[in-house]
Amino acid sequence: MGVNRDFWQDKTVFVTGHTGFKGSWLSLWLQRLNAAVHGYALEPPSSTNLFNTARVADGMQSTTADVRNLPDLQKAMQAAQPEIAFHLAAQPLVRASYHNPVDTFAANVMGTVNFLEAVRCTPSVRVAVVVTSDKCYENGQGTMTFRETDRMGGNDPYSSSKGCAELVTAAYRRSFFNEGKAAIATARAGNVIGGGDWADDRLIPDLVRAFAEKRPLALRYPQAVRPWQHVLEPLRGYLMLAEQLWQNPGISDGGWNFGPGSDDAWPVIEVVRTAARIWGEGARWVASTNASLHEAHYLNLDCSLARENLRWIPATCLEQALDWTLTWYRIHLDGATDMRAITEAQIARYEHLAMPAGHNPEFLMGARCAG
Repeated sequence: MGVNRDFWQDKTVFVTGHTGFKGSWLSLWLQRLNAAVHGYALEPPSSTNLFNTARVADGMQSTTADVRNLPDLQKAMQAAQPEIAFHLAAQPLVRASYHNPVDTFAANVMGTVNFLEAVRCTPSVRVAVVVTSDKCYENGQGTMTFRETDRMGGNDPYSSSKGCAELVTAAYRRSFFNEGKAAIATARAGNVIGGGDWADDRLIPDLVRAFAEKRPLALRYPQAVRPWQHVLEPLRGYLMLAEQLWQNPGISDGGWNFGPGSDDAWPVIEVVRTAARIWGEGARWVASTNASLHEAHYLNLDCSLARENLRWIPATCLEQALDWTLTWYRIHLDGATDMRAITEAQIARYEHLAMPAGHNPEFLMGARCAG
């Protein structure tokens, strides 16, 4: 099922982390839906970034500030008077969390506290969605598929901080958001890919840099299995979840998984092989000797809750997601001057694929990889 365009028309929406990779895609999509978008975030996380490359700021109000600063966050949210708020601001990298654990916990835990406190003090907010991670679960290194009711945990600072953000949200929901106040939910996505991600120590950005420079990509954990998906898949889930919380605030008092089907939980090496085939000349890789930091070997999500209650299912397969992603980077590397138009065109194409089955013959026939 797709996003209800009529619902978002003229809605006032507040997005933390709008200068990041997922936040930029979400902000562009909300602009296409004719929402009034207000963003609150630090400067983009890398010198080359989707926020600037796709001119995301052109269609929204943007505040440069830190979610760790509660007074500034409250002031910005109260000035915007949003009806819906999305919290995406975070320190998003596992390996960076080993080097800066204090900053990771401050951003991911206290940033969530501050966001929820700002929502609590802004009566205009009717729905808030806190985005965490599939890594919020206690991972015993087996091959289990995680359900929303599984235990929170985390071996590394990043994963632990996301588990903590879940617990913080649950405490705020039960303490402050009952009796008809704002509906609050958390959303846990798998490993997202898409054009415009330039973060260090992420597979696709590292792969694109290596392939473009015709040097071998160093693979740290080639057999690690992750639930890969195009960035627009969970973003559609977040939007549909917000719609349902608006219409039915009691739909859930917990978290929601948004991940791919089991067929798209691939080992890293298979993702790289497929990407190399799509990329062509210059695509090479080697095993890395720099893999000493702990990362979970296996991650996958059970998304039955979203499928049954939101009618959300993935609209693309992983090979298609890789093709769209690498096409975006190829166009950018070839010197295209209007990457906003390219990015919006991919959103429009995805919206068509994700139409309700009765309106999209490809989807009705199960043609998830139709192109």
